[in-house]
Amino acid sequence: MLGSANCSLVIVGAGGFGREVFDIVVAMNEAGAQLELDGYVDDAPGADRLLDALGTRRLGPVRALADRVFVLGIGSGDLRQSFDERLTAAGCRPATLVHPSATIGGENRIGEGCIVAAGARVTTNITLGRHVDLHVNATVGHDSLLDDFVSVYPGGTVAGNVHLARGATIGTGATVLPGVSVGVGAMVGAGAVVVKDVDAHATVAGSPARPTRR
Repeated sequence: MLGSANCSLVIVGAGGFGREVFDIVVAMNEAGAQLELDGYVDDAPGADRLLDALGTRRLGPVRALADRVFVLGIGSGDLRQSFDERLTAAGCRPATLVHPSATIGGENRIGEGCIVAAGARVTTNITLGRHVDLHVNATVGHDSLLDDFVSVYPGGTVAGNVHLARGATIGTGATVLPGVSVGVGAMVGAGAVVVKDVDAHATVAGSPARPTRR
């Protein structure tokens, strides 16, 4: 379900990224979308004051959500996968949100539940899997494949012909050079420059990026 269509929406997760998703919804509505935000679900009430300041509210814990349209405002790919499985089993459907200041080129495929934040750039012939998050000013180059639950954090740069496997995370300001593959669940640290393939579940940091202990 594309977020530019009319729908009533619940955001899952009231942490920092979840509240950034609120701003994407507002910007989309200002650009002509008709998204009605019903509120948030979160298992912890700690963000209630911050939600009040935004003019929205916490509806209750995640388990209370059923048969609704949702978006996962959660930074962790593992947690997004877990919540997606639970909510889909409860009859919920994911929305896809694209900030109006993002640029989406031709011949791209954007999966259900993706969030493309302000200033993100998606060039051409790119596939984004289910619940991929491209944070503020992230860039994805031509002919790249980002599998389900991938995260590219603010300012991350993914060059052309890159494969980011399921649940991989590209840290803030990191760069993945052309033709590189990043394995399942791997973590690329902030500011790293990835010049060769990264193994599944590895953590790499530095320039050039090298494995480190997680």
